[in-house]
Amino acid sequence: MRLRLAIANKNYSSWSMRPWVLLTQAGIEFEEIQLAFEDDGSVRDIARWSPTGKVPVLWVDEEPVWDSLAICETAAELFPEKSLWPADAATRRHARAVSAEMHAGFGELRRNMPMNIRASHPDKGRTPGSLADIARVAAVWETCRSRHGEGGDMLFGRFSCADAMFAPVAMRFMTYAVTLPPVAQAYCEALQRLPAVQRWCQQARAETGFVPADEPYASV
Repeated sequence: MRLRLAIANKNYSSWSMRPWVLLTQAGIEFEEIQLAFEDDGSVRDIARWSPTGKVPVLWVDEEPVWDSLAICETAAELFPEKSLWPADAATRRHARAVSAEMHAGFGELRRNMPMNIRASHPDKGRTPGSLADIARVAAVWETCRSRHGEGGDMLFGRFSCADAMFAPVAMRFMTYAVTLPPVAQAYCEALQRLPAVQRWCQQARAETGFVPADEPYASV
């Protein structure tokens, strides 16, 4: 089986980060297809890889799987031995619910604190909506850690799809110097220490591409 993952700029592409971190941290071999954002945020040469015109896309042999959460589910299905969702059914439901909430929600946080790993904007993006989203993220993290966190530093103890889904949020909190309650802060720091996250960040900082659409605070 051949796996190819099409992604965009590591500095900016939060959606690309999720499945890349999942596959890398789990030790699943794949070929990286590195694409790039245009100035307007569209993805160069994307038509060849994605039926939606968006990244990420995982190609399983000659079949594309688009959307980050669908890719996570596909990886869990293809590699059951990696235990990418919690084994307990009730815990697994909780993990899927918070992953789906991350996938569909937190629009104010996304808009006002876009992922930009190279940057530092400690005083930017703190709108009432983004602050409400931050509070909700912290509550999700603290609930998961208190209810299911035994056996490791991740949301459900061991690394899972849920941690991959929240990895870009930890990057945002770093860029915008967000202070969290103690349990959530400890999890955020543990997530940032994951080898796959560290590797992604190292490569993101080495990029030189500048995408105006993803740099709302560059000239402020």
